Amino acid sequence: MTATERFDGQVALVTGAARGIGAGVARGYVERGGRVALVGLEPDRLAALADELGPAAAWWEADVRDSASLKAAIDAAATHFGRLDHVLANAGIASYGTVRQTEDATFERVVDINLNGVFRTLKHAIPHLERTRGYALVVSSLAAFTPAAGLGAYTASKAGAENLAVATRQEVAHLGITVGSCHPGWVDTDIVRGAEDDLPSFKQARQRMPWPANGTADVDLAVQLILRGMARRKTRVYVPGKVAAAAWSKAFVTSKAAWPYLRRVVGPLVPQMEREVEALGRQHSNHVPTGRGTATS
Repeated sequence: MTATERFDGQVALVTGAARGIGAGVARGYVERGGRVALVGLEPDRLAALADELGPAAAWWEADVRDSASLKAAIDAAATHFGRLDHVLANAGIASYGTVRQTEDATFERVVDINLNGVFRTLKHAIPHLERTRGYALVVSSLAAFTPAAGLGAYTASKAGAENLAVATRQEVAHLGITVGSCHPGWVDTDIVRGAEDDLPSFKQARQRMPWPANGTADVDLAVQLILRGMARRKTRVYVPGKVAAAAWSKAFVTSKAAWPYLRRVVGPLVPQMEREVEALGRQHSNHVPTGRGTATS
């Protein structure tokens, strides 16, 4: 770590901060000299993390689906710390099931958290970032480049989040604000492990996907790459770096030429996936909070 990758005197706000990538980034930001505002929907976890990090951290319970609640938390955090220099729009969830079997409310919830929640986070953070000429990083996904069967809501929302980040970057450049998008591949978090435990077909499908979509990244690596991206105000953060290959090959992956391969490799698993979701009796991971809102990506 170089001196330019430290955050001395700076403040970050992290949504979905209770666990996984969000909690890891919060710890790393404080280790590098910064202070952090923790926002999420799991108060016990948020309080424990804030206690662990000491006076450099404070937490607010807020739902990214509730604009007023989220604005109040962001404004309170800026007042508490006196500034906001970085924002990590990290809150996100996934759901189980194909389009034909997914309940309307399930699909809408994923989109509302993963896409609309990013919009609300950016909207309410921009006035504070303008004062510091700050930086926001939107957590999208490898899935924005490689849409997959059974993850329709997730892939659609993450592709939307990527494009929202790019559009917002254009809108706020004159304010001195930079907006980047982060694209993790499959990261070893509670949600990914839970999906593999719940749905054997999900694990099989991942294993059959072409490189780099068939690998799993360590949470610590994801945290380090995100912190580096925040310090360097990068417009693209790939986790791991080889995910960049998927970004550049998106046109091919979604083309007519690739369709026979995808249909042959993934197609046969779809009926199995639908049966597993039906037998499971739920369309989300057990690690998604039961309230209205968020979990970490």
